Amino acid sequence: MKPMYYLIAAALSIMLSIYMFIFGTGGNSQIIAIFIGLWPPTIICLGIFNTLVTMHDEMCCTHKRIEDRQSGQNER
Repeated sequence: MKPMYYLIAAALSIMLSIYMFIFGTGGNSQIIAIFIGLWPPTIICLGIFNTLVTMHDEMCCTHKRIEDRQSGQNER
């Protein structure tokens, strides 16, 4: 998933939290707003984790190709 989607999701969560905090009519609306406000850091961390895993996979594939080339040259 593209990193921009994680930032958009975090921004929407922040806006929902503010909306719930200001305009919530229920008795627990402020507590729910604070709970929703805790989501953005988690969403951003998920995006960072996903990016790092993708980078790690690319590095492993590159390393494997380099090893294959070197082992092919050593056999000659």
